[in-house]
Amino acid sequence: MKLSRFPIGVIVVAQLLGTSLWFSPNSAAESLAHAWGISTPELAQLTSAVQLGFIAGTLLLATSGLADRFPASRIFWIASVLGAAFNAVFALAPISFSQALLVRGAVGVCLAGIYPLGMKMVISWSKGNAGKTLGLLVAMLTMGTALPHGVRAVGASWSWQAVVLTSSVLALVGGAVIAALGDGPHLRSASAPRRNSWGTALTVFREPAFRSAAMGYFGHMWELYAFWAVAPFLVAHVLGIGGVDAKGAASLVTFVVIASGALGCVAAGMMSQRFGSARVAATALALSGAMCLVFPIAAHHGTVALCIVILLIWGVSVIADSAQFSALSAQACPPHLLGSALAIQNSIGFLVTVLPINMVVGMVGELGPDVAWLLLPGPIVGLVFLRRLIYPGLRRQPG
Repeated sequence: MKLSRFPIGVIVVAQLLGTSLWFSPNSAAESLAHAWGISTPELAQLTSAVQLGFIAGTLLLATSGLADRFPASRIFWIASVLGAAFNAVFALAPISFSQALLVRGAVGVCLAGIYPLGMKMVISWSKGNAGKTLGLLVAMLTMGTALPHGVRAVGASWSWQAVVLTSSVLALVGGAVIAALGDGPHLRSASAPRRNSWGTALTVFREPAFRSAAMGYFGHMWELYAFWAVAPFLVAHVLGIGGVDAKGAASLVTFVVIASGALGCVAAGMMSQRFGSARVAATALALSGAMCLVFPIAAHHGTVALCIVILLIWGVSVIADSAQFSALSAQACPPHLLGSALAIQNSIGFLVTVLPINMVVGMVGELGPDVAWLLLPGPIVGLVFLRRLIYPGLRRQPG
């Protein structure tokens, strides 16, 4: 069977497998912490190291022109192989915690060659429907994030090394199929790609529509990755209240909570065609913010079933707006600044995730479910800025 007959399906599955590297240690956090003798805040640092590595990788691709100079498929499979190797080093090599931070940062750099280049490959294989398929790609990122928890649920008795190494194997498979597929025919190659300075690209923030979309995206990012990082701890707390202490059950629920976001991405993409990206993004952001608000109350006074329902709604809504923010920013950005401006927005957005990840994971032992309230400022800020896109007349008012 020729892979080129189903190129979008191949790309999104490869994205699913490759991005499983992102949170692979988090799925075995308890076993890893016990084996290494590290604290919960140090587990948060391991996640933050990946975020910082991803930021460095995206900036490298944006400023060096590598993403335009070489085929996207080549960068994708090389990044998958290197990411799998660094992930294996983390699992198998006798390294110190500081060295582990560097290794996880290297995994983040490699992920910058998987996620954004996957988007470019989708465009190269799409003809007039890139918007829908990009939404599907974000859905696969969500599934990839959840996948290690699914692996942990299946192999509850596995060592943490086995769980982490499974992500390396999956990433290798994803890289292999992309290498076999290659780039698509619908993307023109740039000869001597134009470079814009950081100063030039930053001028796009003077455009009110882009600024509103970017600030909404930053609020979304404050909540998103911190929620994914702390979800296993919140699930364990909820199941502990109900007297359920099986690791497999906690991993399975965490997998379902995070993976449910894929449905949110697909549904949001369909709804945006009727209601517009701004309204869909605002609805998702308001819903996830509401779950931030009510989850601690439910955890203290509600039932286990109610808490799990809230986590599921949160999981669906927390990522549903992601592709819509990308669409809004791209629409508002001048064409000659599009690549650089979106790269900068992406980098700032992932930088925003570092502080809340460290806060919520580091303080979940002390605050318990109340730690969810630390994520609430993100949706609030995002909604404040999104109102200008929903009601364009606000942008024309003085001041």
